[in-house]
Amino acid sequence: MTDTTRYPIPEALKKEAKISNDLYLERYAKSVEDPEAFWSEEAKNRLLWREPFQEVLKWDYESGVIEWFKGGKLNVTENCIDRHLEKDGDRIAILWEGNEPGEVRTISYRELYEQVCRMANVLKKHNVKKGDRVAIYMPMVPELAMAMLACARIGAVHSVIFAGFSSDAIRDRMEDAGARVLLTADEGLRGKKTVALKEIADKGVASLDFVTSVLVHKRTGAEVSMQEGRDYYLDEEMKSVENTCPAVTMDAEDPLFILYTSGSTGKPKGVLHTTAGYLLYTGITHEYVFDYRKGDIYFCAADIGWITGHSYIVYGPLLNGATTLMFESIPTYPDSGRYWDIVERHNVNVLYTAPTAIRAIAKDGDALVEKYDRSSLRILGTVGEPINEDAWKWYYEEVGKKQCAIVDTWWQTETGGILITPLPGATETKPGSATRPFFGVQPCIVDEQGKELEGNDVKGYLCIKHPWPGQMRTVYGDHDRFIQTYFSRFKGKYFTGDACIRDADGYYWITGRVDDVLNVSGHRLGTAEVESAIVHSGEVAEAAVVGMPHDIKGTGIYAYCIATDACTQDDAAVQKIKDAIRASIGPIATPDVIQFVPGLPKTRSGKIMRRILREIAKGQMDGFGDTTTLADPDVVEQIASGAKELRG
Repeated sequence: MTDTTRYPIPEALKKEAKISNDLYLERYAKSVEDPEAFWSEEAKNRLLWREPFQEVLKWDYESGVIEWFKGGKLNVTENCIDRHLEKDGDRIAILWEGNEPGEVRTISYRELYEQVCRMANVLKKHNVKKGDRVAIYMPMVPELAMAMLACARIGAVHSVIFAGFSSDAIRDRMEDAGARVLLTADEGLRGKKTVALKEIADKGVASLDFVTSVLVHKRTGAEVSMQEGRDYYLDEEMKSVENTCPAVTMDAEDPLFILYTSGSTGKPKGVLHTTAGYLLYTGITHEYVFDYRKGDIYFCAADIGWITGHSYIVYGPLLNGATTLMFESIPTYPDSGRYWDIVERHNVNVLYTAPTAIRAIAKDGDALVEKYDRSSLRILGTVGEPINEDAWKWYYEEVGKKQCAIVDTWWQTETGGILITPLPGATETKPGSATRPFFGVQPCIVDEQGKELEGNDVKGYLCIKHPWPGQMRTVYGDHDRFIQTYFSRFKGKYFTGDACIRDADGYYWITGRVDDVLNVSGHRLGTAEVESAIVHSGEVAEAAVVGMPHDIKGTGIYAYCIATDACTQDDAAVQKIKDAIRASIGPIATPDVIQFVPGLPKTRSGKIMRRILREIAKGQMDGFGDTTTLADPDVVEQIASGAKELRG
């Protein structure tokens, strides 16, 4: 929170945006004074119902019961595809940018309807019925979105497994979900890398004797092993079936998908989202957070293997009839101008990406940004982690030329959609702050004892007091874990697991996971706060901070730093980093150890696996357990080796 200046709303947005500040304040007040009336009206206006709901909300956090729009009947694909066919059937639904620049496919809503129906009929041919679980392990191709929608068409529950995960991860997730059918591809392409998806999938299902069908999409045409009676080419199967398929009637609370996320126990949690509430929440947040207007080219650069891709590449945009741009490659391939090349060629109006990507691009300088025309951009969004001040300002000043709104969104896999965020035409922003809650969201900050901290200028644990429609309903197959994880610590509230500050203006600042909060000599320091100060030094592109045992302080600070190209990585650089932290936070936040590292142990979603960094900081140099979910498992050994040298 070094820069708490309010950045103004761009004038064009102030005049034209769907939600002004006055309208936000008015609608937000109504949404929290009578949530059931607010969400009932939104559900009736935004969703197509086969049968109306009888009850808006039933909830009891103590028993983990959350039910929205009970009794209502609908189908997700009728809402996301069929409803658009009459007036907008020729509009592009999915605009696909492949691995190589200019490798493009366009799929209209009418074409999407036919392909989803064909894929649904293939699933039915392979004995998939309503309620069955289907695993999807595919690259970022349109067929991945089609597979999800095909499941929703017939009432099957999809579970997407990120196409960078290992065979063990596939096995564990399919076993937990009881998924008999897997959709995959021959290979995946990601920058210069080719990923042998079918080979990895084969190893994953080898010990799962309940798997009956593996459907393989031909992405590269590579020759792959096919097991007779189990493996089928998806493309050939789709040619043999009809291009129409009736949509199955679903209850509002029927499961839509399971998405596995890391848990503190090491066993992945199957986050289960249901039908109507989730769809409604993704649609309304997509429209208002990104100020979506008919005809916009909307580009969410996430991977569908994660919740951001589910909510803001597939379900939210398609519900709103948008053109959603899917991106197969990485932001630095063939160089760091890739995003801006896409923006120029497709006239992108909205870009939604992660701070990790922004920092990686910024590290390579401004020339590759300036090379491309970015005048079509109106909204720039960030997702996945708190964005540090320097990256925010670069995004605002260099990419958007101070003409675009920055929407720094806070939410989780468990929340289904964005909970705290600026609205482009309503909210003056501050670098690094998620600002204000979305409609119907009732955040509160509590202390260690669970006492709610009233007013502004408070710091504590972030909870949500009242349900919202997009909220997860359970941990698949383990409802007790759902209750224990989210509702046991602070009774009557959903505990987010994040520490938070509400500043003098009532703006929310997420300062990191509670297990990422350091207690140094009795002072609580958020790791995100320290990391931002380190990057602010100018010597470091990215940092990760953890606690380490300290004889005097109890907990010391160990900082792992990826140096900028200009950094000398010597004592002088270390001193600059320490000076920056002292200037930004104070001497108490000065790291006891600063280690320059080649990379950080990150999952494919960009989250840092701090458990490993804590163990190295404690002096443990091996035996780190399962590291298969890391984007680059080799980096762990490199960090450990560097730590040994540092210790002498």
